[in-house]
Amino acid sequence: IETLPLRMQRHCDNALKVAKFLKGHARVSWVSYAGLDGDKSNALMKKYAPKGAGAVFTFGLKDGYDAGVKLVSSVELLSHLANVGDTRSLIIHPASTTHRQLTDDQKKSAGAGPDVVRLSVGIEDADDIIADLDQALKA
Repeated sequence: IETLPLRMQRHCDNALKVAKFLKGHARVSWVSYAGLDGDKSNALMKKYAPKGAGAVFTFGLKDGYDAGVKLVSSVELLSHLANVGDTRSLIIHPASTTHRQLTDDQKKSAGAGPDVVRLSVGIEDADDIIADLDQALKA
């Protein structure tokens, strides 16, 4: 517990850096992260969580479902797990895993459309996380 503030700050700092990278990536259509300027929740984040928006966020891939499946299978550093809040970076494509039993309309209503990928950014070096995502997006 003594290191929790340090770890949480690292999670937040890493998540912001990764979100900024993804926002500028050619294969990413959108990023939903309150820490990003222009995000609909950014003002609330600055008011209630001024040290950072946390480690978990979602983004969408321009090429949809198949691109999400391929991305998750192509990462090397990130772990393919459904839980969040680990010290390691985690990635999941909800439409093909946790929400696969739902209809397409139900998936979209639940925020798990075919293009959605969820990250829980860990405390590894942010540049390593970005490099892994970049190589997987290019795969």
